[in-house]
Amino acid sequence: AELSESERGETERRSAIRAVVVHEAIRKEGEAELRRSSLALAWSGLAAGLSMGFSLVGEGLIRSHLPQASWAPLLAKFGYTLGFVIVVLGRQQLFTENTLTAVVPLLTQRTWSYLKNVLRLWTVVLLTNLLGVCVFAWVVGNTGVFSEEARRAFSEIGQAAMQPGFGTLFLKGIFGGWLIALMVWLLPAADTARVGIIILLTYLVGLGELSHIIAGSAETFYLVGTGQASFGAFLISYAIPTLLGN
Repeated sequence: AELSESERGETERRSAIRAVVVHEAIRKEGEAELRRSSLALAWSGLAAGLSMGFSLVGEGLIRSHLPQASWAPLLAKFGYTLGFVIVVLGRQQLFTENTLTAVVPLLTQRTWSYLKNVLRLWTVVLLTNLLGVCVFAWVVGNTGVFSEEARRAFSEIGQAAMQPGFGTLFLKGIFGGWLIALMVWLLPAADTARVGIIILLTYLVGLGELSHIIAGSAETFYLVGTGQASFGAFLISYAIPTLLGN
């Protein structure tokens, strides 16, 4: 078709972004993350861990105001998305989200230097994320910030998260990590739909009761902080299989 210059420009804007462009956008983002110092990663990771605690709070508060009905999770799980929205839009370091982008430069370069740098980023972000969610869960469980009904809902969420066995949690962790990885690949092409994509995919993670090592640790460590479960049970019954799966 004979198109004017402005029409050709409009065609370009409305065309789907090419896969190589998405790949390059993620690679450049991964390079930027790998250049950050360990201290900067640690502070950002701690902030992300604290922020992810609001996934527990969001779901628990909604759940505490709903009747015991089969449809209640359809609404309550929207609260689960809250922590992810804060972390992703706030550019905080989250294990399985920001740490995934660092793998792309490694697969491009494939050097020991890149491998060590990726492992440094993974380790710092994972440990500080876990520290953040554990501190958040302990404070929520041992203060009167939230009502008794809300704290009861927090306990029910944590107990449900720890209920599946090791193998089931491992598989749930694979699917949960898969969806978070898809979110990373979709965001560069999302433009104005970023919030919608974050909510849609993390809502599916929550509704499917799939496992995420950081969000789920807020739920399960709440039980540890309130004396309803031991730290060993938290590690063996939730953290280790979920981390391996993610």
